[in-house]
Amino acid sequence: MASVKLTKVKKIYDNKVVAVHDFDLDIHDKEFVVFVGPSGCGKSTTLRMIAGLEEISEGTVEIDGEVVNDLQPKDRGIAMVFQNYALYPHMTVYDNIAFSLRLKKVPEDVVYEKVTNAAEILGITEYLMRKPRALSGGQRQRVAIGRAMVRDSKVFLMDEPLSNLDAKLRNQMRAEIILLRQKLDTTFIYVTHDQTEAMTLGDRIVIMKDGYIMQVGTPTEVFEMPSNLFVAEFIGAPKMNVVKTNLVREGDEYFVTPFGAKLPVKGEKGRMLLEKNIPSGEILLGVRPEHIVLAKEGENAIACSLVVNEMMGSELHLHVNTTDGTGLIVRVPTIDLDAQGRNALVGGHDLHITFEGKAMHFFDPATEKNLLV
Repeated sequence: MASVKLTKVKKIYDNKVVAVHDFDLDIHDKEFVVFVGPSGCGKSTTLRMIAGLEEISEGTVEIDGEVVNDLQPKDRGIAMVFQNYALYPHMTVYDNIAFSLRLKKVPEDVVYEKVTNAAEILGITEYLMRKPRALSGGQRQRVAIGRAMVRDSKVFLMDEPLSNLDAKLRNQMRAEIILLRQKLDTTFIYVTHDQTEAMTLGDRIVIMKDGYIMQVGTPTEVFEMPSNLFVAEFIGAPKMNVVKTNLVREGDEYFVTPFGAKLPVKGEKGRMLLEKNIPSGEILLGVRPEHIVLAKEGENAIACSLVVNEMMGSELHLHVNTTDGTGLIVRVPTIDLDAQGRNALVGGHDLHITFEGKAMHFFDPATEKNLLV
């Protein structure tokens, strides 16, 4: 088991293109950390530098307190699982899992014990004598994970291991990785572009953009208190609604004024604005779709017209336009509507909404930083 420490790690290609900028991160022993971000943000490049598959341009990587910049991948005490499985097609599942052990001249009785134990944990015992071509995508990914497991590595590195699977299988494998983590109790570093994977798997999430770390925090922290607008819009599905409006302070109370309404900021958010003595002024207001609710016509209701109604099973995603043409997305649990209410929500239908005052987010329009962080 091991900790991983990255200090001012940078990756520069062709002496000019900077793919990763001054990456600083301490990963604790037995922690599950997820790197997440859009394509090209530098997450896989960072993982490959930890693995030794990419040369580090500047900075240091330490595993279990040892600087590993100049060590070969095989000497770093890591195991890596790729998205494309990378199995030997001419070998059986058993031989694929055993391959690295046999390279190290491990006695065959030890190889047998390790391979069969890994296969039992992963539920692939019955496939040990099959070739990879006879397996499904999920079964092949289990074999790839089994091959990494038998190496008794200090750190598991996983580079988008579920991206080639269909949605149903991806959900199943995500649950299996959670169970695997509990059984192995080792350090995991996991790369994905899927924020759902990041939120469900990670003890902490590292959100990246253009080679920079945007925020590091627990799933709850990055969801409830995003440090900037990028994180706020990246985490959550559908993504957060953002509108330019004004924050108004009246004595010890705060209000926002989107689309002509005057909505009070309530609860902890109101107290935080007061503690930080945030002045009145223009802001970017963020409200998640689930924190916009249908309302009756009135002083603090925002008039909208329904454009599209997406039926998602347990909830409706209402795409609406305000009177000035601003598009918003509203999530409405179907349990909150009777059949008559659901049937009335068709394109062109006029309705009114309001924002939950305790769940608003406030960003500086110039820096896009969260005013409360």
